[in-house]
Amino acid sequence: MAQQREGAWSEARAEGRLRSLELFGMRFGLDRMRRMMTALDSPERAYETIQVLGTNGKTSTTRFTAAILERHGLRTGAYTSPHLTAYRERILIGERELDAPSFSAAIARADRAAEQVNRTLAEDDHVTQFELLTAAALWEMARREVQVGVVEAGLGGRYDATSVVQAGVTVLTNVGLEHTRWLGPTISDIAEEKLAVVRPGATLVLGEGLAPEALAVAERIAAEREARIVLPRPLPADLQLRSRGPFQRRNLAVARSAAEAHLRLAGIELDEQAVIDAAGATAVPGRLQIVAEQPLTVLDSAHNPDAVAALVEAMGEVFAGTPPALVLGVLEDKDAAGMLRQLLPLCARTWFTAPPSSRALSPAALQSRARQLGFTETTCEPRAERALEAAREWAAGHGAGVLATGSVYLVGELMARLGEAPASFGEGGEEPSAARREGSARR
Repeated sequence: MAQQREGAWSEARAEGRLRSLELFGMRFGLDRMRRMMTALDSPERAYETIQVLGTNGKTSTTRFTAAILERHGLRTGAYTSPHLTAYRERILIGERELDAPSFSAAIARADRAAEQVNRTLAEDDHVTQFELLTAAALWEMARREVQVGVVEAGLGGRYDATSVVQAGVTVLTNVGLEHTRWLGPTISDIAEEKLAVVRPGATLVLGEGLAPEALAVAERIAAEREARIVLPRPLPADLQLRSRGPFQRRNLAVARSAAEAHLRLAGIELDEQAVIDAAGATAVPGRLQIVAEQPLTVLDSAHNPDAVAALVEAMGEVFAGTPPALVLGVLEDKDAAGMLRQLLPLCARTWFTAPPSSRALSPAALQSRARQLGFTETTCEPRAERALEAAREWAAGHGAGVLATGSVYLVGELMARLGEAPASFGEGGEEPSAARREGSARR
């Protein structure tokens, strides 16, 4: 596909166009995306795809999978969500996020297609923000002539915009109780929605420790569609990862199986050295990310109890057994109590703050819930930057570190304030707001 600059949009114009769609929220269904693909000359058919679904672990698994395949000599693209500081973080080609001109041109091209599609829709219907971003990503991958695109689903699976792809390999990292208003009230219901995308004859890679109810759904759907189920093999104990935390080892194991499944379809044998190299080179922004050493300051975008459980598992290693100061900000639709129960006993002192979102749970509400759990050494500071400054000052005087977590929004805000650009893959490298809800979940 020839690149079209569409009047040379700037990155500011592209981001402004995306933000303008936030007001309209999300809309289920694949009809708009299918029309978008037609308007863009079906870019999703130009390369093979791996689709990654799940509650947590999707972004890391997507990045690891693409990194492994890249080291087998395949030209890869990756699409993840949400972003931390800039929309173009979501689209990577050959392990690097798009440069501003390429990102802007892709959004401009997708927007032109959206205008065509919108003219065919009912007056109260329109292409959403997530659909525009997804269409831009799929188009850019085709323009860059990738051989395989690794695509992270946003919300659910059945009606997610990414599900216009015809994935030969589908990955389910795990299933937790999330977005129950849209996906259903039980683990089985949610698994059903996610796994509705499995294609006949595809390979289905399942994450470690899948809930029995979800596993039962996966086995039934695989049998119905004659899909092959693959379970990840343990990694070598001495394998070193650049990304911190035991949960990243699990994500890498799933990614290795996904990459191997794709290579198998292409008649290529997995090279374990490629896995080793990808593990040592790939960082995942906003996941146990150290942003300062004195005092040790770590940002992590855990935003639900399952993600916090994975974070807690890594805290002893990261903070060398010394309880850190905690900066916590949570969105109002999350299980804050479930997160507090796990985090507060492991932290020396807590500052409650608010992520930059209209759906932020107030610091006072967090403090009230903490007191109900018996924790009183807490402070409210609505401004995230000031909360982090106060926690760092306290930690410096007490020989402790600082952990800021609870929301992708919070981590993104603090990274922007600290001037931390997310690392590209290969260089060390929740749902969004009500209006950006279609790109979900930590890791």
